[in-house]
Amino acid sequence: MKPKDHPLVTNLKKVTNSKKAAFFPKFFKTGKGQYGYGDKFLGVTVPEQRKIAKSFYSSLSQDDFKLLLDNEYHEVRLTALLALVLKYQKTAKTEVEKKRIVDLYKSKLDRINNWDLVDSSADKILGSFYFDKNRGYLHKLSKSKNLWEVRIGILATFYFIRCDQFEDTLVMCRQVLNHEHDLIHKASGWMLREIGNRNKETLLAFLNQHAKDMPRTMLRYAIEKFPQTERQYWLTF
Repeated sequence: MKPKDHPLVTNLKKVTNSKKAAFFPKFFKTGKGQYGYGDKFLGVTVPEQRKIAKSFYSSLSQDDFKLLLDNEYHEVRLTALLALVLKYQKTAKTEVEKKRIVDLYKSKLDRINNWDLVDSSADKILGSFYFDKNRGYLHKLSKSKNLWEVRIGILATFYFIRCDQFEDTLVMCRQVLNHEHDLIHKASGWMLREIGNRNKETLLAFLNQHAKDMPRTMLRYAIEKFPQTERQYWLTF
């Protein structure tokens, strides 16, 4: 079956929006030299994609997911990932079933190639799976030279943060202090903020050690929920 012939793709094409199709390439930076270069868009909103993912996830096979994740259209890949998350959360009952989904996800990392694709799936699949296992794979991703693999590694730890485990995130945030890309500054700052929401003392300890070395974007994201006077204090570093 060709990607364009898959029923999930057909359903997405029924709810396209021409204005969104024109806007998304700019929003997701698809111009030459930009991080989303060459990506294509149908013009389907995320709420519509979630509806379609919910209606398809239980019937999609491994081969379906492989086909959909290779699709040239961004929304097809995102809808497939949303469906894969649902598959993992709702139908994968055994470790064997979960590992099959994780192995599929890992085999398609090159297709998880924009921030929304990463952020909608990394913690829910990889973070969940590796929570009670050796986390070396996630640390390996966070040291990658590939932008999206680094973000996947960092965002996967969001699952750990929600379980009040912070050390993996802190290690990754330290090692990306000198990363060249703003999207990594945003991701690491966001995760630091989430740590601070649960344990402010842990965030303050990180800031006391690293605020002077942090990219401004990372710092601003990390202290976003602080009172204004406290934010101003940290921004003087």
